[in-house]
Amino acid sequence: MDVVYRCCAGLDVHKETVAACVVTTDAAGTVKKEVRTFGTMTRDLLALSDWLGSCHVTHVAMESTGVYWKPIFNVLESRFEVLVVNARHIKQVPGRKTDVKDCEWIADLLRHGLLKASFVPERPQRELRDLTRHRAQLTSEHTRVANRIQKILEDANIKLASVASDVLGVSGREMIQALLAGEMNPQQMAELARGKMRSRRESLAPALEGKLTEHHRFMLRTLWDHLMYLEKTIASMDERIEEQMRPFSSQIERLDRIPGVDRVVAQAVIAEIGTDMSRFPSPEHLSSWAGLCPGNNESAGKRKSGRTPKANRWLKRCLSQAAWAASHTKTSYLGAQFRQIAKRRGRKRAIIALAHAILVIAYFVLGQSQEYRELGPDHFDRLHPQRTRDYYVNRLQKLGFKVELTELQPAA
Repeated sequence: MDVVYRCCAGLDVHKETVAACVVTTDAAGTVKKEVRTFGTMTRDLLALSDWLGSCHVTHVAMESTGVYWKPIFNVLESRFEVLVVNARHIKQVPGRKTDVKDCEWIADLLRHGLLKASFVPERPQRELRDLTRHRAQLTSEHTRVANRIQKILEDANIKLASVASDVLGVSGREMIQALLAGEMNPQQMAELARGKMRSRRESLAPALEGKLTEHHRFMLRTLWDHLMYLEKTIASMDERIEEQMRPFSSQIERLDRIPGVDRVVAQAVIAEIGTDMSRFPSPEHLSSWAGLCPGNNESAGKRKSGRTPKANRWLKRCLSQAAWAASHTKTSYLGAQFRQIAKRRGRKRAIIALAHAILVIAYFVLGQSQEYRELGPDHFDRLHPQRTRDYYVNRLQKLGFKVELTELQPAA
């Protein structure tokens, strides 16, 4: 097998130790291996970097072990070409697994060019990822706390959700605060309604008559304080993300024109894939990396499964949310695509197909600085007019109608 890298190293990363193997191949083809074990403290990682430099190492490979690879990558990335590899791609032969053998195996694979590096963006983009991912987790926690508040209200038989479409709207928040204070009766709390809710005051009063015990009030106050803290933290994260995203304002505006995509989704997409699309040879490569394409599981000519791979769950999540929003649009191409696929393959598959379509659009919007061009909801009808005509003719004939078509002359 050809030797691609003459002097390289493989690292077997753990929480407290790093086993490193340096493999050197001279002009005569003689292979020399040297293995050392280092700690994971900063001084130990700096010593590892100095040792690899003294051995004239050019490339370093390690598997993506939890979060333990990140500090090592941060120390080594400025001096070496570091490859972070999917652990499934470098699995050792069963029965021959030790820390020393693992790092030797990784070094041998790297020496022959058999490892494919995972996409690790530059540090500024990694920091953006931390911000957008943490915001997504905070938003999910906010939803969970809101559901717990609703659970406590239902336990106390306060049917606010039966009257108000949004329990945490302006009116709902004032009523919950009044419940916490315990100073108002249901009629007085119903008068706190704002806007359109004021027309439902007669229904609100009986809905707010419940059995709110001291235990309910304690739980409700605890959850309410947690909700306020989350909203304050999310607002702080939004400010920080807006500040960090300022250099990408034009890209965000172009992505924001895609149906279903708002600023939050646009920021998450840029944080996950960046704005340089040259790292992805084609939109198909990007879709595969994001896990928004069918998987391949075929044996003996039989396709066993086509479910999408796990891949980047953060990107898949935000694009799926954007796809749900786009599926409700009536005047867009994406809405028409969803309805066309959903009637044949179901809504869930249609959502994944729509998320894939949004990602492909984002690839060209970011990679070629193109503006989103709306094809319209009748795009598929104009694309295959004969098929559309035959479809509706057949449906009318099945209903017992005789159909005669006359083509309209275009207006002068």
